[in-house]
Amino acid sequence: MSKSISVLNELLVELFNDILKIEQTALQEGHFSDLSVTEIHTIEAIGMYDEKSMSEVAEKLNITVGTLTTAISRLIKKGYVERKRQEKDKRVVLIGLTKKGKLAFRIHEKFHKDMIRATINGLSEEEEKILTTSLEKLNKFFVKEYNLKK
Repeated sequence: MSKSISVLNELLVELFNDILKIEQTALQEGHFSDLSVTEIHTIEAIGMYDEKSMSEVAEKLNITVGTLTTAISRLIKKGYVERKRQEKDKRVVLIGLTKKGKLAFRIHEKFHKDMIRATINGLSEEEEKILTTSLEKLNKFFVKEYNLKK
């Protein structure tokens, strides 16, 4: 393995693990210590404004509706999500964030924005373009290689 491949491998693995640890620590030490990283990502997938169907959110998270149902039940008990039946088709279950869920969403969104600002701080426009292009290529590889839906 060439030196640059070895370094890139190490950096990607470290970055992935570090981001997960930082997110978990931020949740545990913050106002939302009752949330796991998976739960905050579920809140993120539901989104701030529009109610979504269970199947829409499950697809976005690449999980089954059954798996999502379990997660949503926990988030409802914790007061972050509300569930209701669609008026015109009672078979469709819609989910949306409560006031508490929207606050968690906003704080998590700020965490990500701060992380991105710190990442690009001090980079030239050209370096920023190179970083963006490189990460887009990596993302396209993952989507294609592992059949991820985007």
